[in-house]
Order: sequence, then structure tokens, then C-alpha cells
Amino acid sequence: MQPGLSFPEKSHPIIIIGAGGIVNDAHLPAYKIAGFEVAGIYDINMEKARNTAARFSIPVVYESINQLLAEAPPDVVFDLALPGNIVISVLKQLPDGAAVLMQKPMGENYEQAKDILQLTRGRKMIAGVNFQLRYAPFIVAAREIINRGGIGELCDIEVNVNVYTPWPLWDFLYKAPRVEILYHSIHYIDLVRSFLGNPSGIYAKTVKHPHMPDLASVRSNIIMDYGDMIRANILTNHCHQFGLHNQQSYLKFEGTKGAIKIRLGVLMNYPAGIPDVFEYVIIEEGKQPEWETMAIIGGWFPHAFIGSMSEVMKAAEGSISAPDNSVEDCIHTMACVEAAYASSEKGAAKINEEF
Repeated sequence: MQPGLSFPEKSHPIIIIGAGGIVNDAHLPAYKIAGFEVAGIYDINMEKARNTAARFSIPVVYESINQLLAEAPPDVVFDLALPGNIVISVLKQLPDGAAVLMQKPMGENYEQAKDILQLTRGRKMIAGVNFQLRYAPFIVAAREIINRGGIGELCDIEVNVNVYTPWPLWDFLYKAPRVEILYHSIHYIDLVRSFLGNPSGIYAKTVKHPHMPDLASVRSNIIMDYGDMIRANILTNHCHQFGLHNQQSYLKFEGTKGAIKIRLGVLMNYPAGIPDVFEYVIIEEGKQPEWETMAIIGGWFPHAFIGSMSEVMKAAEGSISAPDNSVEDCIHTMACVEAAYASSEKGAAKINEEF
């Protein structure tokens, strides 16, 4: 099965600011698959920019932001593949009304996210955030099944990630005050929101690991509160260094008459990964439940990145009023992230030891 994505009527040229690993591994391969034109690239490290341009046949390597802005086509989409703490400084240099896709997170905290929101509102930008898991082919397939009532009323979402993640691939994280939730579990928080809307609250705890004491956190437990009938849990451990045998990485959706389970193969044996698996079961009266496997074409990396860019392009051309992943929506994901850190810092309810 190849789940459908909605594409813009006309592809807009893309200028990328940033030439790091995520650009080489996901953005540019996705745009190549989609047939999107990449008009140019800029990075403060010119060697990285030139190497990326040569690898993907990008025609122009800009030497400065000023040159980039002076030569940008009028219908360009700016792709900001930058750490959250410097996104706003680049946004301030872009023209009013610019179409822009910024890499997640939307700033390093909720205050920065609000500043980004106010800036893009004030400058009337068409601005989206690259929460691309929403558009992964297996998520599109799951959403189609759920939306047509295939598994009944959705009442349970579970994310379970028990893997070994090679954090040294992202050296900037060693200086970041927040890591696991802000740079990883944020994807799952956003995904749950895309299915269930905004929770009433968050319970969370995020912790370090003895083998990775220089990172702010690498393991998290998160409960998103949707009342007494819906469970939404996120459990992550990036420190399972004991081989693939007991690693696991899955999303599970349960409804009142069926379930869907998706193995996120990209997170296991990272960065090589293993194949994704999409399974589902529908209860039929008088029959034992039988799980079936559906072949899904494409994965989270790089295919999901097509969807997030498509949303900004469609809004830029006017075929939709705003991107699905707009800053106006994604500010709620950032609010959930902030609530998770607040919950983690507040600590657990104390146990009454009065007998």
C-alpha cells in the first residue's frame, strides 16, 4: 500500500539554510523523491554546504544570508534546518510574508516558541514546523483506517522505544539544557495531539543515564491526560546497549474493535535501521482475532519529510488556508513539552508514611 499524500499544484523552489546530517539524510532525499526543486543552500560552514550541494546537484551555494535573500526567487520556500535556539535570529532576517518550514523544535522552550509565533504572525509569514512523523506513510495509512472507523473508537495510543541511540552524532546536544523530550519524544507528543487533540495535562519524568552523564536526559516516561476513557503513554529508553535481541520501537493504536501496531525500524540499529512492520487486527464476531501485515511503501526517513514541506507549499499557493503543521498548531505541542518538563521537575507525589 502507498498511502496518499496531498501535493501542491505547483512545486515551489526551496532554499535550504543549514547543511547538517538531517538535511543530507532526510530533507534532500525526500525532496528528490517528490520532485521538489532545491534552488540553493547556505551554511555558515561553507565546506559542508559545498559538499551537500555537490552530492545533491544543488546549483547555488550562497556565501551569506544577504546574498541568499538578494537572489531568492519570489515564490521560494525557506527551509530552516537549524537548532531551535537560533531559528528566531534567522527568521528575523527573512522578508515579510515569507513561506518557511523550520526544523523542530519550535525553539528550545515555550518562551522561545511564543516569540517565534508572535514574529511569524506579525510578519504575516506562512510558517510551518517540521513535525514530520505526522506524514510518515505508515501514519497516513493508520489515520486512513482510524478515520473510516476501521478499529472503532480510538481509546489507546502507546509509544514504546527501547533502543540504543548514538547521541554523539549530534554534538550540539551535549550543550543543550534539554534533550530527550525536546528533541525526540516531542515527535510522539505531536503525533498523539494530531490524533486526539490537546490533552488536559501531562505527567512526566525524564532522566539521565550513568553511561551518558553529559547529556541532560536520555530516557522519559510521559502520560498525556485525556480523561478516564483514553490512555496515551510514551515510554523511551535510548540506552539499551545490549544488542538488537530485546530492542523494540513501536507505535500502537487500539480502538474498541481493532488495533494497529507499527514497528519503527529506523530507530533500531540506528542509523542503518531495520525494516518497518505494519500490523493490524479487526475483531469479527464469532472469530478469533487474527493479526494481518500490510506492506507500506516508504518510511519515516526520508518520506515523511515530503508531507511537512508539501503543507507549506500548499498554503503558499493558496490551495489551503494554513499548513496542517503551522506554528499556530505546533505551539500546542511546545506547550505540552513545557508541561512535561514542569511535571518532571516538580517530582512525584510524596508517599504518606504516617501509620
